[in-house]
Amino acid sequence: MRKEVYITDYNCITPLGFDVASNWNALLQGKSGVTKHKVIENQEAFYASMIDSEKLEEEFNNNFDNQDFSRLEKMFLLSLKPLAERHTISDETAFILSTTKGNISLLKNQATLPEGVYLSSLAQKIADFFGFKTKPIVVSNACVSGVMAIAVAKNMIQAGIYKDAFVLAGDEISEFVISGFNSFQAIGSEACKPYDKNRSGINIGEATAAAFITSHCEEQSDEAISNEKFSFKILGDSAINDANHISGPSRTGDGLYASIKNAMTEANVSAEQINFISAHGTATIYNDEMEAIAFNRMELQNVPLNSMKGFYGHCLGASGLLESIISMESALHSTLISSKNFEEMGVSQPLHIIKENQPAEIKYILKTASGFGGCNAAIVLEKC
Repeated sequence: MRKEVYITDYNCITPLGFDVASNWNALLQGKSGVTKHKVIENQEAFYASMIDSEKLEEEFNNNFDNQDFSRLEKMFLLSLKPLAERHTISDETAFILSTTKGNISLLKNQATLPEGVYLSSLAQKIADFFGFKTKPIVVSNACVSGVMAIAVAKNMIQAGIYKDAFVLAGDEISEFVISGFNSFQAIGSEACKPYDKNRSGINIGEATAAAFITSHCEEQSDEAISNEKFSFKILGDSAINDANHISGPSRTGDGLYASIKNAMTEANVSAEQINFISAHGTATIYNDEMEAIAFNRMELQNVPLNSMKGFYGHCLGASGLLESIISMESALHSTLISSKNFEEMGVSQPLHIIKENQPAEIKYILKTASGFGGCNAAIVLEKC
């Protein structure tokens, strides 16, 4: 019999708050981290979701004495600290880091590569700080990294390689990231509007998130998220590359369709059983259209769906894990969160996009992600 694997704890650091409860409350109130920021000299301000650096420093100083960390590393440490305090790190505990760019901001004005810019070095530094005994695993596969990191933890635990795992995901806004997306003319001229007829493009965001994944459906301490004992079973996962283009997804949604189909088949869950879809929804023309086609091919067009990008922007390597956490909070609170800024359907296929917060019983969650290079991923979660 296949070993069951659960997410039993999580945390996040975002522009909307430095813990899950504050993030959830902000979402209920419709607050967004997306606003205008000026990041690059001689360029106009653009819409993005950025963490206040002064608040970050204050929070970090309240929790840590050692200051020998980059800004991103401080975000990572703050995300993981509560989980590391609540769960034992053993010889059979994996540490998995999801990030697309890591400490790339350290490259600015550097003639040589600083050691901390290597993703393996970044992962090892965090692992050493918390006392992990196993070699860190880095998942860096564009914007599906966060979802894939959950899947990697699940599969390695099921294979008996590890007993449990801490998954940590994050990226920060940098000149490099902004310049890259600008080169694709993908940055939106306003707050992003996923799936909307008048969407103009992506908003970049930054965040870190952490989750504890285990084969034991264990009880939480009194300090657990939302003061509740909970667990979510990871029923199925899949990652498929459509090999379409370096930055553009398959126009027929082949990779995402196959990812969803495989994940739902492993989960043994039908389209009628899925209660909620936490979609990728970047507010770019091709991504949103491709997703609509893939969801319709899977007959999921009537399932309530949202994108978190209007609240958080696109947080790259953090987005998949952060949005999974918010979807689990939705299930715990029996509340569907609106897909912020959506007004008028802007894709060719029908979707049930959530326009306002509403009560709902949520047992089965489908989380999807897609990214550059044609990568796609999906997981199915069950509220236990």
